[in-house]
Amino acid sequence: MDNEECGNLTRYFKSAQADALCMKHTSYGFDVLALVGEFRFKHHFTIAEITKELNGRGIATSERNSMRLYERYLTVLRASVTEQTRQVLEQFVEENKGIMLSMDGVQPEKGNETLYVVREVFSGTILAAQNLKSGSASELQALLQPVKDLGFPVIGLVSDGQQSIRLAMANMWPNVPYQYCQYHYLKDIAKPVVDADRKLKTGIKKALRGIREIEKQVEKETSAEAEIAKDYLAAVRSILLEDGNPPLDLPGVRIFENAQAVQQSLDRSLTKKGAHAARKD
Repeated sequence: MDNEECGNLTRYFKSAQADALCMKHTSYGFDVLALVGEFRFKHHFTIAEITKELNGRGIATSERNSMRLYERYLTVLRASVTEQTRQVLEQFVEENKGIMLSMDGVQPEKGNETLYVVREVFSGTILAAQNLKSGSASELQALLQPVKDLGFPVIGLVSDGQQSIRLAMANMWPNVPYQYCQYHYLKDIAKPVVDADRKLKTGIKKALRGIREIEKQVEKETSAEAEIAKDYLAAVRSILLEDGNPPLDLPGVRIFENAQAVQQSLDRSLTKKGAHAARKD
């Protein structure tokens, strides 16, 4: 409640300690920026998905503001090649006689700019990142130039099959061995399996659509049997939320295996109930 007798009623005071935890001209902490970067880089979320996730965590924002936060994250990232980063890279150069570079382009929102990321493979350090409209070889070379300027010997290059990335890397390091990314290679080979797994996942979810009607039947019941049924229903609900990371972690197979485990547990419970009823008779 406002104190009308306070001499500084209309003045605002800011915490220097709190301000040190966020970038200038924003009240969002660096932890929020890091979270936005994780959503975009690791999970390939769209700006709309980032906004939804932040709001769900109690971090109020809009899509326009989420875009600003993402741009601020990229600003921090571009300035992150510090002396400590150099020391980390020097350690891996000593161990491996050089660094290995990977480059990948991610377009979470079709029709918009593509995020290109340059990583050092051995350490996992992100060395450069930028949103580009066309992703031409000349634009990518400009992105790679500061990495080359670091002066570390490069012993290997990794990317997907995008021709402009391969051309840019070859122009920057013409005599360095190039390798097609094993993950992309495996992903391409496994596409028929992933497609079949997607159909399996859809079929299981379709078969479990009737779960809501069962929930309605037992939601007001308080018997021991009803409570057990509610636990099983909650387990099935959690199964439907399962996700994976194909091609090595297939969500359809995971859901199928977990559904089997619930089914086996339910069968054991029914068997025990039958045996218990027989003993009573």
